[in-house]
Amino acid sequence: MTLRSKLLAAQAPLAAVLVVIGFATLKTLTALGSGPALILKDNYRSVLAMERILAALDMVQDVVLARAAGRPADARVEEESLGRVEAELAVQEHNVTEPGEDAATGLLRRRWTAYRAALEPSGQPGPGAPLARWFETLAPLAVGVRDAAGEILALNQDAMARKSDGARRAAERNVTAVVGATLGALALGLVSSLALTARLLRPLGNLSQTVRRLGEGDLEARARVEGKDEIAALALEFNAMADRLAEYRRSSLGELLQAQQASQAAIDSLPDPVLVLDPAGAILNLNAAAESTLRLSGEGGARTIGALEPDLRAVVDRVRHHVLAGRGPYVPRGFEEAVRVESPDGDRHLLPRATPLYSEEGGVAGVTIVLQDVTRLMRFDELKNDLVATVAHEFRTPLTSLRMAIHLTAEEAVGPLTPKQVELMQAAREDCERLQGIVDDLLDLSRIQSGRMALQVDRVDAGALLAGAATALRGAAEAAGLELAVSAPEPPVEVRADPERAGIVLSNLLANAVRHTPRGGRVELSARLAGEGAVRFEVRDTGEGIAREHLERVFDKFYRVPGSRSGGVGLGLYISREIVHAHGGEMGAESVPGRGSTFWFTLGLASEHAGGGVKATA
Repeated sequence: MTLRSKLLAAQAPLAAVLVVIGFATLKTLTALGSGPALILKDNYRSVLAMERILAALDMVQDVVLARAAGRPADARVEEESLGRVEAELAVQEHNVTEPGEDAATGLLRRRWTAYRAALEPSGQPGPGAPLARWFETLAPLAVGVRDAAGEILALNQDAMARKSDGARRAAERNVTAVVGATLGALALGLVSSLALTARLLRPLGNLSQTVRRLGEGDLEARARVEGKDEIAALALEFNAMADRLAEYRRSSLGELLQAQQASQAAIDSLPDPVLVLDPAGAILNLNAAAESTLRLSGEGGARTIGALEPDLRAVVDRVRHHVLAGRGPYVPRGFEEAVRVESPDGDRHLLPRATPLYSEEGGVAGVTIVLQDVTRLMRFDELKNDLVATVAHEFRTPLTSLRMAIHLTAEEAVGPLTPKQVELMQAAREDCERLQGIVDDLLDLSRIQSGRMALQVDRVDAGALLAGAATALRGAAEAAGLELAVSAPEPPVEVRADPERAGIVLSNLLANAVRHTPRGGRVELSARLAGEGAVRFEVRDTGEGIAREHLERVFDKFYRVPGSRSGGVGLGLYISREIVHAHGGEMGAESVPGRGSTFWFTLGLASEHAGGGVKATA
C-alpha cells in the first residue's frame, strides 16, 4: 500500500462524516423550508376569501342602502360585488381543511342564499320600497352573513397560529438533532483519523530520531521501518547513506572534514564578524556573528561583498585592496575608521582589521577581515572627550584671570617687586602660558572630534607660512642656542589652506623641533613641490631623534615618547595631523635616533582659477 493510499485512508473517516452531516443538514433545511408554506397555504387562502367576502358585502349594503334612501347608486358596482362574493364563497367551499370548518361554510352558504333571496330578482328593492324594509330585512341578513364569515376567519387564524407554533417546535427538534449528530459524527471522525494518522506517522518519527542521532555524530544509527511504501524506501536509502558516511568518516578525507569543522567552530566562537574573501571579492567563509550582524547567509545566500550595506561595502573593499596590493596586514589608525552598521540589537560601530591569506606559491590568495565591535569603546571615548572638553572650557575663565593677575604683578602695576619675586613671577607666567597652550589643545581636540573645526580656505603663499612660523619661534630658538633656517620655494608657490590652521601646524612642528634639539643644533624649515598638485612642507632638526617603534605612534592622542622632555600632553601632533587631513593632505615623520627627525605634511597647490574664502568643516 502506497503512502498516498494510506493518507487517503486516514482522511476517509472525516470525508464520510462530512457526507453524513451534509445529507442530514440538507434534509433538515429542506423540511424547514417547505413546512411553513405547506402549513399556512390552505388556511391563508380561506382567510383571504373571508376578508374579500366581507369587503364585497359592505359594498353591496352601501349600494342597496343608498338606493333605498333615494340617492344615486352604481348598479355595476353592486353586480361586481355580488359576483365576487359568489366566487370567494365557491373557493371556500373547496378549501375546507379544519375541523368544524365544513359546518361553518354550510351556514355561510345558507345565510348568503337567504340574503340574495331577500333582494329583488334584479338585485334591487322595488321602487318606492320603504327604508324600513332595508333595516328590518336586509340588514339583519347581512349581519348573519358577516357572523358566519367571521367564524370561518377566526377558525383559520387560530389554526395558523397553532400550526406555526408546531412548526417552530419541530424546527428546534431538528436543529438539536442535527447538532447532536454533527458533534457525534465529528468526534468519531476525528478519533478515527487521528488513530490512522498516528499509525502512519510512527515510521516518520523513527526516521526523524535516527536523523537526529546521525546529526549528533552517531554514525551507527539506522532507521528500522517495515513496509513497502515510500517511507520504507526512504529509510532504506537513508541507511545506505549512513553506511557511506561511516565509511567516509573512517577515511583520511573524513579527518580533513573534521579539521575544517573545527576551524569553522573556532571562527564561529568569535563574537566579532569575520569574513574570508577571495581576490575577486567573493565570500569564501564567514562566522555566525557575520551572518546575524551583517545579515548575510553562509549557506546558499549572498556570497559577495556586493550584498553588504554601501558604507560597509566601501570600507571592506578599501581594506581588501590594501591587503591585495601587498602592503601587508591592515591595522586601523583609530576609531574614526569605524563604520556604523544597523543590526537587530541597534546601531553598532565596526572597526576593520585584515590579514592576508597566502597560497603555496607565496602569493596573496585571499583576505581575512575581522570587523571588531567597538561600539562600547567609542561610547567611552565620547564620554572621555566630553569630559576633557568640559574641563578645558571651565579652565579658561580662571586661567585668564590668573594670567592677568600674574601679568599685572610682573609688570609691577600693583607695586615694585624684588628680584626674587620677579623671577618667581616670570616662572609663573611661563607655566600659565604653557597651561593656556594645553587648554587650547584640548579645546581644539574637542572641536576636531565633534566635527566643529571650521576652515577658512584661501590662496596662501607657502613662503609666507614659513616666515610667519619662523618669526613666532625665532626668539625661542635663539634662547635655546639653535640655528633656525628657512628655505622658501623658488619660484614662489601658493597653496589652498586656512592660514591660521596651517600656521598652527607649522608652529607645533617647529616648537617640537626646538624643544628636542640640544644647544648648538640646527632647525630647518622648508617647502617644495611634491608631485603634481601638492606642496610638501618639512621641519628638519638635528635633535635626539625618535626610535622606530615609537615613530608610528607619535601622532596618536596623548602619546609621548618615553624619556622625552616634557612640554605638553601629547596632543600637538595629533591635532596637526587632523588639520592636515581636513585640508586633504598627508602627514608623516622620518627619524634616525641620535641624528634628528624630519616631520612633513602636504597641502594642495592653488590652481590659477581657484577662488578664495571657501569655508570647510573638519
